[in-house]
Amino acid sequence: MTKAIKLLTALPPPQRQRLMELAREVSFPEDTRIFEAGGVADRFWVIRSGAVSLDQRLNSLQRVTVAGLGAGDLLGWSWLFPPYRWDFGAEAFSPVRAYEFDAAAVRALCEEDPALGLVLVRCVAEILAHRLEMTRGKLMEQYTMNRRGAL
Repeated sequence: MTKAIKLLTALPPPQRQRLMELAREVSFPEDTRIFEAGGVADRFWVIRSGAVSLDQRLNSLQRVTVAGLGAGDLLGWSWLFPPYRWDFGAEAFSPVRAYEFDAAAVRALCEEDPALGLVLVRCVAEILAHRLEMTRGKLMEQYTMNRRGAL
């Protein structure tokens, strides 16, 4: 399994500083839906404190939690790849404080500074690979539990 990385600590200091110039501090109360799968991915966050659960809708009544995120974790990667739609939903599991970034502004910064763009894309790709492995494990776990219940 790939190792979890933290976006801001993985970026070299000059790139981190440029990115942080676009950050604004936000907070979400516990149980707040931050975004829904299929919605427009026009921003992303780096969690400063609190916990967020990523989920996938199984049907109209049921969601499965596929990952839990905490301090330092990147929340949202769909902003980087067209068609800029969320692949998962996210909910504040506890009160959350985060840095929020406007996706269009960050993409423009990456175009302006290709070195930053490359480093950022590589960091997000590593995070994405780790999350996909975690999601696959959660879905297999859910499948196994459902199969046992059906027997």
